[in-house]
Amino acid sequence: MRVGFGQFKDPSPEYLQFAAQYGATDVLLNTANLPGENGRWELDDLVKLRKEIEQYGLKLTALENVPVEFYDHVMLGGPRRDEQIENMVATIRNMARAGIPIFGYHWMPSHVWRTTPATIRCGAVATAFDYAEAQQRPISHGREYTEEEVWENLEYWIKLITPIAEEEGIRLGIHPCDPPMERLGGIPLLFRNFASYKRLIEIYPSDYNAIEFCQGTFAEMQGEDIYEMIRYFGERKKILYVHFRNVSSPVPKFQEEFINTGYVDMHKTMQIYHEVGFDGFFIDDHVPQTDGDSAWGHRGRAFANGYIQALIDVVTKEGD
Repeated sequence: MRVGFGQFKDPSPEYLQFAAQYGATDVLLNTANLPGENGRWELDDLVKLRKEIEQYGLKLTALENVPVEFYDHVMLGGPRRDEQIENMVATIRNMARAGIPIFGYHWMPSHVWRTTPATIRCGAVATAFDYAEAQQRPISHGREYTEEEVWENLEYWIKLITPIAEEEGIRLGIHPCDPPMERLGGIPLLFRNFASYKRLIEIYPSDYNAIEFCQGTFAEMQGEDIYEMIRYFGERKKILYVHFRNVSSPVPKFQEEFINTGYVDMHKTMQIYHEVGFDGFFIDDHVPQTDGDSAWGHRGRAFANGYIQALIDVVTKEGD
């Protein structure tokens, strides 16, 4: 098990030095700042990106998310679906040929939803969600979509892209819908529970059809056991990497927390990852905004990163 840094778009020298100095081995870029005028990312740009990161002794292990406009018609069955699929296939092939082994993405055409931020420990500010507040927002994509049609669009995509991923040697993983409600803004949120992920991995059984395991979002799922889900998917080697963050409670209302103050026992979760033989990396994902910190959250990320490294050390030694 390893520790990484993510949640930045540009691998600037300052960010990369920070990651290396704080002990990371892996880098994840979220919606990397790459040219994409034609709705795709090109091989030369991806190779350049990887080499920039490797100069700091780090590995570009995953790219997380492309711009939503690269594949919104794929998710919603729009008139540009086939054009977007062609470009997404090219982008994923280019990632693989550039030496990037993982592509994490989502099935949320309306992105992540949050409402009024929360004030947590000693005035720190964290993102939050309140379904009662979110219900006041309008339809996001012109009409109400049915769950059946969104599943149909997903299954079409998975059956098409997974053989290509196998051919190119790049593993694909889907992030859970955040927050994991039944629907928001007229869009069904498919990946809101344990059952939906069991269904996903059976659409096209393959090591290359896997999960971007955002532990924070899985912990937001109402009526589910976070520990059982880690064990189930970990034993099946479906977890590509982990967003290791904590929340106050499941939906319909929650706030994000410091890594050690949410309702999830983070030591217990790390024990389970170790027990099932998880060999990927962890990132802090989101962190609360604290006094005097940068917009990106250098202080908060250093705290969370150190906590993750300490837990890895503890459970590894406990298991010896």
